[in-house]
Amino acid sequence: MSIRRRTLGLVLLVFGVSMLVIGLVSYRFAANEIEELYDANLAQNARLLEGLIQASLPDDERDALLASLESALLRAEQSDKRLAGHRYESKLAFQLWEGDQLLLRSASAPPAPFTDRPPGYANSQVAGHDWRVYVLDVAESSRRVMVAERDDVRGELTRAVALRTLLPDLLGLPVLALLLWWAIGWGLRPLSRMAEQIRRRDPHTLQPLILQPLPRELETIAGALNRLLERIRALRVREKRFIADAAHELRTPLAVLDLHAQNALAAEDPADRHEALDKLRDGVARSTRLVTQLLALARLDPEEESPLAGQSADLLVEVREALVKLSPLAAERDIELQLEADEAADWGLSVEPGAIDTLIQNLAGNALQHSPEGGTVSVGLAASNDALTLVIDDQGPGIPPAQRAQVLERFHRAGPSAGAGLGLSIVERLLQRHRGSLQLDDAPGGGLRVTVELPRTHRET
Repeated sequence: MSIRRRTLGLVLLVFGVSMLVIGLVSYRFAANEIEELYDANLAQNARLLEGLIQASLPDDERDALLASLESALLRAEQSDKRLAGHRYESKLAFQLWEGDQLLLRSASAPPAPFTDRPPGYANSQVAGHDWRVYVLDVAESSRRVMVAERDDVRGELTRAVALRTLLPDLLGLPVLALLLWWAIGWGLRPLSRMAEQIRRRDPHTLQPLILQPLPRELETIAGALNRLLERIRALRVREKRFIADAAHELRTPLAVLDLHAQNALAAEDPADRHEALDKLRDGVARSTRLVTQLLALARLDPEEESPLAGQSADLLVEVREALVKLSPLAAERDIELQLEADEAADWGLSVEPGAIDTLIQNLAGNALQHSPEGGTVSVGLAASNDALTLVIDDQGPGIPPAQRAQVLERFHRAGPSAGAGLGLSIVERLLQRHRGSLQLDDAPGGGLRVTVELPRTHRET
């Protein structure tokens, strides 16, 4: 359902209910005012009759006047309706009584008294009709004037007045609906233009929306859409760069693997075949490590990462288990792995599952790869109230200070024996997620020192 229809329906509903309530209230007030008006009219007619009766005339002239008045009223009752003064004229009636004797009555008045109540207003039922009666005692005489009006006439007049009051509103409601339809459509035209522009855009176009001028409410929506498009565009740029870099990095290892496989197939000497298969196996291991690092880097991408779910962990235990996994590589290269830590210290921290293992695998793995055979790789841990510190020293060639910022970039290699150039990029991204820090320095005994500081508790990024 469109916004225009929903808004129009709601407006018409509110307007209709308001009109109904206002109409009912107006009807009640109008009915009350009409009743007051007709009551005043009854009293006025009674006063006029009283004035005629009290006129200073001889009795025979007064009787002649009353007879003439009665004759006129009778003619009005019996005349052609086209000549009548008003169609409600015959429904207005009066009686003139002297004691129990009826002296004069209108043609529409019954012969029986309207009421026997004292002077004033009264409601009575006479001759099958309900009447509103005003009774007036003529001063200094025994005569009584009764002027009455049928209630059905009043009800008819009241309904007519109320209907005529509400009729313009009822007739104007369709016109108002059309005007509201046009007004709402005009007000929502900028939103329609925005929707139409978005609908016609090429799915591959991620340029910002240009919609000017815009109402203040739509500027917020347009700004949010443009920010979203910018994030998507940046994400696509990173994805394309990542795919291009990954394809470039995998092309050479795969070509080497294919070459070793061909050598193994072509070798006739079992020793040559065994050597080619060993090289093939080493190449598969390097390719596996490269793919693993690529997947880890993709998982840690700022635009793809999920909120950090830290869990309580023991840094000393995590580091010790990760070094155990690296012990075969250290034994193969005849390198001694040393771990220095205070067993009694508090090594608890909040960290993402698997993060410490990834850090050690990359940092200690790089140290083992760059250290000479027979060397030493030392891992030290230090604890403070707010953070834990991890220090790894190797005996390799180290990294010149001018190149230390570059080695943190993706696919940057520090030397001929380096891997894919992803390890330190992965470590840096992990530390960013945990609000940690990474520092590269010269090791005291030569080589490279890597210092990592991790806060005990993390904050959401």
